[in-house]
Amino acid sequence: MLILASASPRRAELLRNAGIAFTVVPAHLAEEPSPDETPLDYAQRLARDKARAVFALYPEQAVLGADTVVVIDEHLLEKPGSPEDAARMLRLLSARTHQVITGVCVMAPGFQRTEAEVTQVTFSRITDAEIAAYIRTGEPMDKAGAYGIQGVASRWVERIQGCYFNVVGLPVARAYRLLQAAEQQTEGRLL
Repeated sequence: MLILASASPRRAELLRNAGIAFTVVPAHLAEEPSPDETPLDYAQRLARDKARAVFALYPEQAVLGADTVVVIDEHLLEKPGSPEDAARMLRLLSARTHQVITGVCVMAPGFQRTEAEVTQVTFSRITDAEIAAYIRTGEPMDKAGAYGIQGVASRWVERIQGCYFNVVGLPVARAYRLLQAAEQQTEGRLL
């Protein structure tokens, strides 16, 4: 059976909705970019590190690791550390296009592959009053970029280019293709 190396309820929901059976074993790792690491490399490294940490405990299973970051002007917007930080992020995103990058890694016996999905998201203008009201909902506090596209923040999403599910937290089609490749490599013994 697949092991999801993430405590994200959104990733779990996306996998369940896609009919993919799994169990959750979160990888608790420090998330800090290395100097000169690009956002794309950072997301992929974190996904790989999460998968590797859990795969070390379950070396006969398939493990899926993922990490999502929001990027604007080459600056990472991870989960906000405070309501003020969330407000700062939302002001940066207002009336602009940003990128959502999710690194995805699948590890299984004799198989390891890491990829990334990039989606462009354009927000309409958000007023300070709207930002304050949104922060009061609590929704932005556990999400990269301080917003959840599937929640209240959907009212500001003018357009997306790319995978919607990537913005929620897991590019399901890409993850599924990686799982299929792992399954094929192991001759159907994993999933």
